[in-house]
Amino acid sequence: MTWPTHEVFNQSPTLSDYNLYNADPALQEGAVREGAGWAGTSLQQIGTELGKAKTFDLGRLANQYPPQLRAFDAKGNRRDQVEFHPAWHTLMQGIAERGFHTGPWADPRPGAHVARAAGYLMQAQVEAGSLCPTTMTYGAIPAMARHEKLAADWLPTLFQCRYDARDLPFAQKQGGLIGMGMTEKQGGSDVRANTTVAVQADGAYAINGHKWFFSAPQCDAHLVLAQAPGGLSCFFVPRWRPDGSKNPILIQRLKDKLGNKSNASSEVEFQGAYAMLLGEEGRGVPTILEMGTYTRLDCVLGTTGMMRQAVSQAIHHARHRGVFGKLLVDQPLMQNVLADMALEVEAAIALALRMARAFDGQDEGEILLRRLLTPAAKYWICKRGPELAAEAMEVMGGNGYVEEGVHARIYREMPVNSIWEGSGNIMCLDVLRALGKSPQMLAVVQAELAPALGRSAHYDRFVAHLQTQFADASAQESRARRLTQHLVLALQASLLLQYAPDYVAEAFCASRLGGDWGDSFGTLPVATDFRGIVERALVL
Repeated sequence: MTWPTHEVFNQSPTLSDYNLYNADPALQEGAVREGAGWAGTSLQQIGTELGKAKTFDLGRLANQYPPQLRAFDAKGNRRDQVEFHPAWHTLMQGIAERGFHTGPWADPRPGAHVARAAGYLMQAQVEAGSLCPTTMTYGAIPAMARHEKLAADWLPTLFQCRYDARDLPFAQKQGGLIGMGMTEKQGGSDVRANTTVAVQADGAYAINGHKWFFSAPQCDAHLVLAQAPGGLSCFFVPRWRPDGSKNPILIQRLKDKLGNKSNASSEVEFQGAYAMLLGEEGRGVPTILEMGTYTRLDCVLGTTGMMRQAVSQAIHHARHRGVFGKLLVDQPLMQNVLADMALEVEAAIALALRMARAFDGQDEGEILLRRLLTPAAKYWICKRGPELAAEAMEVMGGNGYVEEGVHARIYREMPVNSIWEGSGNIMCLDVLRALGKSPQMLAVVQAELAPALGRSAHYDRFVAHLQTQFADASAQESRARRLTQHLVLALQASLLLQYAPDYVAEAFCASRLGGDWGDSFGTLPVATDFRGIVERALVL
């Protein structure tokens, strides 16, 4: 007698070949609400392409076969090149074709940053490492646009929706990418402790020193901080010199990271590297922090996208897995867990797209809002990401802990967005600086919170308490994390109360603002419409 030991049953089918956009009502509604309704057809097409099984498999391959450094050729000549698996190049080609690297700058119509944000959020669900050079290119454009020569020589090619992986002088390429180098061994977040030096040479600058984290060394150029005679300054450092020779940016090694495996992060040395000054000498931090404002937005979008995929996978699994005589999705406690995670994701999507609209706006209120929102949202949403990823993995059981699925990769990937572009403490201190620098900032916050007042007693009490926190200057730095957390929760609640279904907004406010929320997911109040929240979270 043959026993059917390998007959597979009571396992959920693979979640793929579905439209990431159509399956997500919160994303669709948010894109329209924040000004990107015109991009609906394009976003649907992107959702279809990114949801294909073959696209998800590209993410798997790019991480299973990480980049390799080729520092020398067979004769001992320096190459300083990074080789990638073909899956990486296919992912990058798709990103460029969708314009996620420079689209809002090449076509700056109203809602362009929101449309990009919605697409980027879907791209993050497939593979996150390839978002690093994407994000840095997006963030570098404003600084480059103010430099007459760079704007003329570089932006037209960067604006092309083409990916060109060849290591050639930029003038010979059909598309390009920009990276960044700030961190040094001795300084970390304290970039004013940097020791890399730039001296004037032949109408430009020569840079000598190192970078402990040099992101995406294969990029065509990098924005780099170095000490100039006038102080810490920002420089544009291309991979090739104007004379056609290779710029001496020597890659020492690629970082062996916890996650972000598909992406090449490196240590480099500069040996008289050719560089052009961006902005003024001594103004390097403000110059490169403008880039950081955009990259922090993408940290929020990337984390939100990964959270979205983790919850989608968990809900899909629960809809097909039977246990104790019921489907998992019908088990009351599992419903609580899934609904709690779904609330977290919907609130993150709502805030992320509102942030993106602030990047589209040019009036003072929107500029102030994005100055405050980017560090605040980066702190809280990127802190919530790892916890949610762990919970979603637990829903899957052992299947979530193995490498065949996406959960293990998402879990490893999550912490990088909390660390990259400034860790949690840096973000919260930046929130305090933003609140303290502009007397109009509190009025801008109040304008965001006011439309939702009177809709929830939990919300009204929470906002009143937040106002007292703003007014109390005692020991403000030591409680900056709590203040930042409360600010983000209030803004998320305001958006949900105004625009989400009542059962979503009420559950969010009763849990996050009402004081009846536990220390882990799955502790929503018993009156919550668990089924309604879960059904809304993944529409297939």
